Amino acid sequence: MDLLLEQIGNRLRTRRKALALTQAELARLAGVSPRFLVQLEKGEGNISVGRLAEVCGVLGLPMAELFRGIGPGRPNKIALVGLRGAGKTSVGERLATVLGLEFVELDGLIERQAGMSLREIFELRGEAHYRKLEREVLERVLGAPTGAVIAAGGSIVTAAESWRRLREGATTVWLKASPASHLERVLAQGDLRPMQGRPNAAAELEAILVERGGLYAQADLHLDTDGLGLDGVVDALSHDNTTSD
Repeated sequence: MDLLLEQIGNRLRTRRKALALTQAELARLAGVSPRFLVQLEKGEGNISVGRLAEVCGVLGLPMAELFRGIGPGRPNKIALVGLRGAGKTSVGERLATVLGLEFVELDGLIERQAGMSLREIFELRGEAHYRKLEREVLERVLGAPTGAVIAAGGSIVTAAESWRRLREGATTVWLKASPASHLERVLAQGDLRPMQGRPNAAAELEAILVERGGLYAQADLHLDTDGLGLDGVVDALSHDNTTSD
């Protein structure tokens, strides 16, 4: 129930911000107390269906859309998003083990389908071809009848249709980290690409995070891997997990 309330709260907050409404303005227009709205967006306390309907009415958000893909009865799929170094593989592998699900890396499936590495796909075929493969692989994974923990590519949020489909078919989780942590983790894995020919890689990563922040924020859940650590993130996602096949 805690996870469900947090997802609902995050969707309402994302919608409110997209409409450039303050909490006070939304509360006034919806005829609810500011305290109720604060608790609602935080995923705390009991939710009155009537009050929730008033808030959704002001936001122009159908309740069917608010509850899309969350709650009991939806496919047991959890998708992790974030930049390289966010911890998607580490968290995903352990979470899949804890929940007894398959772990899937979309980029790995894309490489196998293409018969070449991601770098070769971009260099030889271009981004459009990569996006086509990404969408095909994503549809296959989301359409599978079994559950999975999915690690998505860091840029999937910039592909509007694929990002929409991922949010429809899975509980999406943004793994957040500082630019310094992203670099440190990637370099610790022996990947020197972030530093090659880029004297200020940390600043570039920070700029990307700012650019994509609003898109990542559309995810159902936001977890700070710097503060929680690997064990804390896995525990947060496995505790009160309400998904079911």
